[in-house]
Amino acid sequence: MSRREMLQSSAAGFGWLAASTLLSAPITPASAGDIISRPLAPREPTFPARAKRVIFLFMKGGPSHLDTFDPKPLLDRDDDKPYPGEKPRVQFAATAKLLKSPWQFQNHGQSGLPVSELFPNVAQCVDDLCIIRSVHGTNAAHGGALLKLHTGSDNFVRPSMGSWVTYGLGTENENLPGFITICPTFAHGGVNNWGAAFLPAAYQGTPLGNATVPAGEATVRHIRNARLTSSQQRMQLDLLAGMNRDHLRHRGPNLALEGRINSFELAFRMQLAMPEALDISRETDATRKLYGLDNPVTENFGRQCLMARRFAERGVRFIQVSHSDGDVQWDQHGDLRKGHTKNAAEVDRPIAGLLKDLKARGLLKDTLVLWGGEFGRTPAAQGGRDGRDHNPEGFTMWLAGGGVKPGFAYGATDDYGWFAAQDKVHIHDLHATLLALLGLDHEKLTYRHAGRDFRLTDVSGHVVKDLFV
Repeated sequence: MSRREMLQSSAAGFGWLAASTLLSAPITPASAGDIISRPLAPREPTFPARAKRVIFLFMKGGPSHLDTFDPKPLLDRDDDKPYPGEKPRVQFAATAKLLKSPWQFQNHGQSGLPVSELFPNVAQCVDDLCIIRSVHGTNAAHGGALLKLHTGSDNFVRPSMGSWVTYGLGTENENLPGFITICPTFAHGGVNNWGAAFLPAAYQGTPLGNATVPAGEATVRHIRNARLTSSQQRMQLDLLAGMNRDHLRHRGPNLALEGRINSFELAFRMQLAMPEALDISRETDATRKLYGLDNPVTENFGRQCLMARRFAERGVRFIQVSHSDGDVQWDQHGDLRKGHTKNAAEVDRPIAGLLKDLKARGLLKDTLVLWGGEFGRTPAAQGGRDGRDHNPEGFTMWLAGGGVKPGFAYGATDDYGWFAAQDKVHIHDLHATLLALLGLDHEKLTYRHAGRDFRLTDVSGHVVKDLFV
């Protein structure tokens, strides 16, 4: 045997040794074989879970906490005065004097939690909300802040939280993707916000449409094959899979090829499951009205929320719904009154409809709903006293269902709402808490890549157990 022949024949063995380390994830319930052969197979959590699935309502651009869920009486009192404290060392842009909220707050429900008049319908559901008023991040720019929220890192390509969740738990319906993102934006990180990065390809998000496509047109292209029957496609895929498996036996592990094989199989299974899930024709008129499909203002986002509920009840593990209409969204450096009024009108009724529908169907108890954007807004004005700048130093997100305390507010920003001040919750803490609600230990849900173990929370993160029922 020549030296070249020896290396050719033994290289596969070295590859298997490397793969055994690469795929070892000792903390996740999945074995390396499961990840390759059935990557979406349902897996038990590492400890008892409070939630089985996640619906993430993403408000792109950064909604103002000061005008939605975090009222500040001192900001009202000191309107148009200089900010009395020290502003952040790094700011996105220059800000002027203090700006009170243009909207009134009222207490709602048995919990008496205050909600802005921007959200009259969500206010009706306030007793189901767990409002976190002390979230903070590290990046004042949209691109970095979006990546931080979605992947835990604002400067490297990392797997998204939906990918980590699906990697740890699989999905309850292998005929649909485990992670679906509806009408995502291509801006500020784009596909990296729902990508799997170095995780196996099966765990990346499957986009339905994008931010420029109406929700009614958001679908999987080429979902049906008009030329071949199902049995003919099955024969075709079996032949192709046999050739690919033969290649793997002779050439050794190839995660890209394994991912391609699995994607072909999932696409075949999806031909029946996906059209049925997207077909809302059998939904009642009352349900359509609940989500706002009878109003052109709320129809688009309402359809996205209804699709999210349908995917959730069909066992999809992580569903993201994005409110994004181009370059502005909730990013009101100017025209705050006009912009936030428009945005809230589009999402308020659909979000309340989703919460009520999930609750009525018994799904809210084990579905974790997460609402928020990549950061909040400053208490100091921009745009001729009708706008606010980016503020990652302190902002609000809320949870509902999935084992969190209902009608509960946690943490606080300072008296003017610029900095998280009490019971601070970093983005890493939010991710750790989300995983814990799903029964996953954020320190043990790891994947070995490039010589080290990676996780969603990197080397940080604390579970906020005070949020749990």
